[in-house]
Amino acid sequence: MPSPELVITDSAVQRIRTLREKGSRPNAALRMRIIAGGCSGMQYRMDLTETPRPDDVIVEAFDVRVLVDPRSMAFLRGATLDYAEELIGGQFKIANPNAKASCSCGLSFMA
Repeated sequence: MPSPELVITDSAVQRIRTLREKGSRPNAALRMRIIAGGCSGMQYRMDLTETPRPDDVIVEAFDVRVLVDPRSMAFLRGATLDYAEELIGGQFKIANPNAKASCSCGLSFMA
């Protein structure tokens, strides 16, 4: 059985809802993409967007959508998007089975 495209945890769903409320953008989706850079060669980028692109992969969890372009999905397939609160603040965390190595901050990886 193939792995799911992207797993979105309950805490990530809650955080996306909070970001939509804070930005007064109730219909916004979280866009995830992979770009070159970071301390391990590739890094995750996320922002809110209102409109999916024609070729986006749309992953839904409850009332939340995450949009990923096909090139980025090749690196994210089977990954888990989570959100964790820590003493110095919170951040999205990605558990990516496709990453050969990750930096300590968890925001960049090597494929």
